[in-house]
Amino acid sequence: MLLPHAPGWAADLAHLDALGEAALAAGPDGRVHYANAAAVRMHPALADPDLRVLDLRELVPEHVRDALREVIAQVIGANPWRGRLEVHTVDGRARETGVTCAPLTDAGEIVGVLLLADDPTEPDAPAKDARRLDDRLTRLARVAAELGAADDVEAVTDVVISHAADAVGATVASLSLLTDHDTLVLAGLRGGWAGAEQRWTSFSVSEPTPAGDVVRSGEGMFLMGRAAIDAAYPDLERAAEGERSMVALPLKVVGRTVGVFTLSFPGKRSLNTAELEFFGILGDSCAQALERIRVQGEVEKQAARSRFLADASAELASSLDYQATLSSVARMAIPEFADWSGVDLLEDGRIHRLAVEHFDPAKVQFALDIERRYPSDRDTGEGAWAAIASGESVLLSEIPDEMLVEAAKDEEHLRLARELRLHSALIVPLIARDRVLGAISWVMAESGRAYTEEDVKFAEELARRAAIAIDNSQLHSQTRQVSEELQNAVLPTLPATVPGWQLASFYEPAGRTELGGDFYDVVPLSDGRLAVFVGDVMGRGVEAAAAMAQMRSALRAHIAVNPAPETVMNQMDALFTTYDMTQLVTLVYLVLSPTSVSFVNAGHPPPLILGADGSASALPLAEGPPLGAATNLRRSRSVSLQPGDTLVAFTDGLVERRTEDIDAGLVRLLEELPSLGNGALSDALATLVDEVRDHSRDDDVAAIAVRQD
Repeated sequence: MLLPHAPGWAADLAHLDALGEAALAAGPDGRVHYANAAAVRMHPALADPDLRVLDLRELVPEHVRDALREVIAQVIGANPWRGRLEVHTVDGRARETGVTCAPLTDAGEIVGVLLLADDPTEPDAPAKDARRLDDRLTRLARVAAELGAADDVEAVTDVVISHAADAVGATVASLSLLTDHDTLVLAGLRGGWAGAEQRWTSFSVSEPTPAGDVVRSGEGMFLMGRAAIDAAYPDLERAAEGERSMVALPLKVVGRTVGVFTLSFPGKRSLNTAELEFFGILGDSCAQALERIRVQGEVEKQAARSRFLADASAELASSLDYQATLSSVARMAIPEFADWSGVDLLEDGRIHRLAVEHFDPAKVQFALDIERRYPSDRDTGEGAWAAIASGESVLLSEIPDEMLVEAAKDEEHLRLARELRLHSALIVPLIARDRVLGAISWVMAESGRAYTEEDVKFAEELARRAAIAIDNSQLHSQTRQVSEELQNAVLPTLPATVPGWQLASFYEPAGRTELGGDFYDVVPLSDGRLAVFVGDVMGRGVEAAAAMAQMRSALRAHIAVNPAPETVMNQMDALFTTYDMTQLVTLVYLVLSPTSVSFVNAGHPPPLILGADGSASALPLAEGPPLGAATNLRRSRSVSLQPGDTLVAFTDGLVERRTEDIDAGLVRLLEELPSLGNGALSDALATLVDEVRDHSRDDDVAAIAVRQD
């Protein structure tokens, strides 16, 4: 029947007239507009023709009205509700019965609430209760299945505070997880008073709360009715006004409690044995889902860390430039393993900040500015100094404000430090061969994450690999420096000026620490001519360097006696025969006059000539084998030389490439040779070498250019 002044949408509910359970429709304000025959039988007052206004809450006892008001508010918010409430019946008594509330819509908008209730006085009421219980248990079984499929904590939280709460008729539900032995953190909350989620973000297990008591006892808590709740927790904030019931379930895994699931119901509930058992199953399902996700997350975390260590090791091994590689490793740590990452090296008793990384470049500069204004104090053992001085890792699981206050040098320093929002830190020394080289710092800030003892092991392994890379690089640098000094000791210094000639040379050893075998020299002769030679001792190391020095000395000695190319080269062959020298040496020896070039080539790439007119040509290819391998006396050859011509002699490292014949390299060099006419001869030679050489090839490069004025 429609009540007086019912809105138009209520007329569409006439199909509920024959429904066996009571059906009532009310507006958002709770005013009843429609009641079917079963509702009239249950509440005869609804049939009074003089009834003008009836509030839905008048159909329940006074102590349940706040609970029904809460249910109506939830339904108007588009969340249906099914549960049990006490209602007035035809005999004037208040009895608990199954109630379902759903939103009513008109043109897509929620305009009211439909309430369905069983009449507990009817003969078939026990059978209906049994069917409703079966329905609740079926819905709870679905919830358990959803928990089994959840793949992260957020999904578990949503299932618990939404689907599980709906299945049992709770209007307020929360999930809190144990982060350490004394702290519960709220994972999710539905319903309750405004601001409750912020007030209960985290709280101590030792506080007098249902969740804390459940964690300590490991047993579920069931408080049926406001009186039971008030008696147990007289000072606790209520989930809602009016009659309430509450359930708090421990989430336990192998005897270990990992969290608490709480439910708050409108009205005074009663739970039968089947429901109590299923609550236990629900708690176990939730705990198992959380543990499965934790283990899976731990496996993924370890796999990610293994990948990170592998990638970091590859990066550290990719170059001997440890400053660049360590900066790269610091960047790699963001954001998976840190919000901030920094590397400090110890140099001459002072800390050198090698790298600071954060996903926001502006914050990197901000941190660097703070460090510049307020550098770490060695005497107080601040920051990286603590790990460097002790040689031990420093773990700060939490950085409270008191720590910032204590470390701040003044109010401005404290203000800037607070802006960094530091939450947790881990500083690990870089140690190689029992020597502390510096420290790596990892910091958690905006993410709110905290480091643990487990993170220390991972950080120390990374630091160990980084320290080895630094130590190897420093050893390499020292060895390379010595090698270069030895190399320079046997390489000539060309005369600053030679009348009538311009000279330029280029030499670059291969990218390794061993000495190379390339050599060259220019010897001015008394008659104004120049003796020039470029050679290559095959091999590396001290033996090659010694042979190179021997070749240069012998050549200069022979030049001093008789610089003629055939004489000098035949004498060099005799040297190899007399002393049974086994090194393979190629050599081109030239004597330049203002009008000609005379030369002998012993297995060496042919020199090139850039004419004053821009033409480029090569001297004839070597007719003879390397030194010591000739079977006949060597003979010289000559070509003409014009004023302004430039001769270039070089070693094979300039033109050889792995994928092609040396002739292709010679052609490439000839094509680029005209660039020697651009600018100063020394600069032009360096540019020519850079353009032509194969930078990926590990070989020495030597070249000398001579131009007639």
